[in-house]
Amino acid sequence: MFVQATMDRDALEEALNSAYFKHKGIYFIAHNTSPGVIDDIEHMEIRDDDVFLVTYLKSGTVWTQQILSLIFNEGHRNGTEQVENIDRVPWIEYNVMNMDYKSRPSPRLFSSHLPYYLMPRDLKYRMGKILYVCRNPKDVIVSYYHFNKMFPFLKYTMDWETFFDVFLSGRVTGGSWFDHVRGWYTHKEDFNILIVTYEEMKKDLRSAVKKICKFMGVNLEEKAIDTVVERATFKNMKRDPLANYEFMPNEILDKTKGNFLRKGTVGDWKNIMTVAQSEKIDEIYKEKMGDLPINFLWDLNEETAS
Repeated sequence: MFVQATMDRDALEEALNSAYFKHKGIYFIAHNTSPGVIDDIEHMEIRDDDVFLVTYLKSGTVWTQQILSLIFNEGHRNGTEQVENIDRVPWIEYNVMNMDYKSRPSPRLFSSHLPYYLMPRDLKYRMGKILYVCRNPKDVIVSYYHFNKMFPFLKYTMDWETFFDVFLSGRVTGGSWFDHVRGWYTHKEDFNILIVTYEEMKKDLRSAVKKICKFMGVNLEEKAIDTVVERATFKNMKRDPLANYEFMPNEILDKTKGNFLRKGTVGDWKNIMTVAQSEKIDEIYKEKMGDLPINFLWDLNEETAS
């Protein structure tokens, strides 16, 4: 239930309808893509050594872009340390840099927030590799709330309570977190996929990097793994303008309203979420996700919980 007045609800609806379009069950940013672009992705020609990083928004995407780039370039060889993250691992549904994906050398690295059923068709024949990273929904919604403030195309400022309701309704870029994660997990047998959680990466990044390397078929020496781990720490990425998305123009992300990389923590939801809101997410999680063996850490000091 929205807590704002009727006039504000009307303004919110108008802002959402102006900023997003809904296509095949998912909301997209109207300024950066189109239904035609989304439909064309189905027919994207896939190479066997293509790698797709797939996430729901605010689930460690930029962090994992950095990790993949470091793994495949062994600490950024050949000048790739001067290349921005969005160029190293570009988005298939938001090609804001107008890249020619067909001419990119192999192995091609791509990013996406798409649900499983909108991904390139050939991936379902187990061509290419998919790394799917998911994060506990309580931290996702808090991170998304702060990120949402940076959208200059959304001509409406939502307070926390309003955004909480909008997020749970799925009327945000990427649609419902629950549908996105459940969809990918229950269809994992259809793809050549590795599923990891943000929380396991935070708890033991080195082990996560080794796990990703093994899945990708990349053999790195221990020293090279050290380099990946060091350059992928939040502190180092925060001060790296090529990795932290500070290069994005303000008409796409208004950086006067916040930072793309904000905290990178586990458990930040406790600083803003009410007990009732936390219990509401628990209730929906149990209803929609309770039968799936996915473990999230709600806090790094706690045991894992399904």
